Amino acid sequence: MTSNLFGRALGSISPRALQKAETSRLLSSLQAAPGVRFDGSDGAAATKAQQNGDEGDELGRIWAHKAGVNSLAIDRFEGRYMLSGGAESSIILWDLESAENPLNRCTYKPGAKASRASSAHKFGITHLSFYPFDSLAFLSTSYDHTLKIYATETLTLSASFDLNSVVYSHALSPIADHLLVACATQHPAVRLVDLRSGASAHSLAGHQGAVLSVAWSQRDEYVLASGGSDGTVRLWDIRRSAGSLGVLDMDDSLGVGGEDGRGNNARTRNHGKAHVGACNGVVWTEDGRNLITAGHDERVRVWDVGIGANALSHFGPIIKNTHLSTLLPLLPPKHVSRSQVMLYPNEKEILMFDLFEGTLLKRLRAPGVAVAQATGSAGQRNIRTRVTSLAWRSGDMEFYSTHSDGLIRAWKPRTKEEIQVEKDEAEQVDGDEDESRKRKRQALDDVFRDLTKQKITFT
Repeated sequence: MTSNLFGRALGSISPRALQKAETSRLLSSLQAAPGVRFDGSDGAAATKAQQNGDEGDELGRIWAHKAGVNSLAIDRFEGRYMLSGGAESSIILWDLESAENPLNRCTYKPGAKASRASSAHKFGITHLSFYPFDSLAFLSTSYDHTLKIYATETLTLSASFDLNSVVYSHALSPIADHLLVACATQHPAVRLVDLRSGASAHSLAGHQGAVLSVAWSQRDEYVLASGGSDGTVRLWDIRRSAGSLGVLDMDDSLGVGGEDGRGNNARTRNHGKAHVGACNGVVWTEDGRNLITAGHDERVRVWDVGIGANALSHFGPIIKNTHLSTLLPLLPPKHVSRSQVMLYPNEKEILMFDLFEGTLLKRLRAPGVAVAQATGSAGQRNIRTRVTSLAWRSGDMEFYSTHSDGLIRAWKPRTKEEIQVEKDEAEQVDGDEDESRKRKRQALDDVFRDLTKQKITFT
């Protein structure tokens, strides 16, 4: 940092280069922030755990959703409000600016909560997303076959759509004028719901099994990508009568370039698979030129969408992906790093990769020892530390992760100097506690000696 500032003062480094260097340094220093907690539990059972800061007590008594957290979303405008959806069907709104001391130890409390009721979801939440043009509304889907729209501030229900199938995920275009919500359901067709008319607009048929993930292009408002349990990834143009633009083939690294080499008037590929197993993760890059897919063959693939070619990025044998639920890699904003970085929720850890090189940059593990069970105020509950969802906080160099053990964890930059300061403070506290114990032990020894020793009187 000092050398960069010196170079900037001399004029040898541009302001943009300085910004890239600093944000890249912060990105590489991301670590778990164990002092940041999200407490969605009821009553005062967690008070002792909060005061002592004990990880075992946290696992047993402090949780965001006791049955597990399935989905997470942070508003893209202010980065202030965060939504979490639980396996027990509840939705909680968190205010990330409500903490008095967010840099050190703090415990967030729910700002609002939508629990199981006549108007709420009946089963576990599968996906949450803020309305792309206004954070005052958000969408949610659930295993109860419904897509719902809520008001963010009050968590009151605005609209509900019954799709008659389990809904795994949904997507609303961040750039389009239309208000079509694409839904990935157990039915082998992508369902489009028009928020203006309140009706299911039409379906996109082509998959041979359940559709597990959908995502709108960041570049073309009418282009949609979907991944299914049949291992195929399909591209759609909703303006076309046939709909399908073709499928992606993992064996094709050349693509179909068309007349100009950019996909115009290219032939349609109707056969081929993107993954050997089910594809349960589809994510577009920020510029809309590339598509990232994750599948049950434990592979993450990067595609050049313009020509439909496999970019052949290889992320090694450490990738894990075995659950049917949607698994979405997280792409931090492109301006925070010299190269595009991908954060992948890899079961019990989070892997940081260079997206196009496939190089493993860092492995992020949650603090604490995984245990089989923890005892809380409501008895015993299973502890499973699988990472289920990731969300980046805009305007800050931090992200959050949800876990099937019911916790939401924060990941923030922590330099070696900050970690050393925390260790020194902890050692000082431990030293003070040792001195206190010694004084108490000495006082007890003096009392015991006075009571037991035989007194001798000289005359």
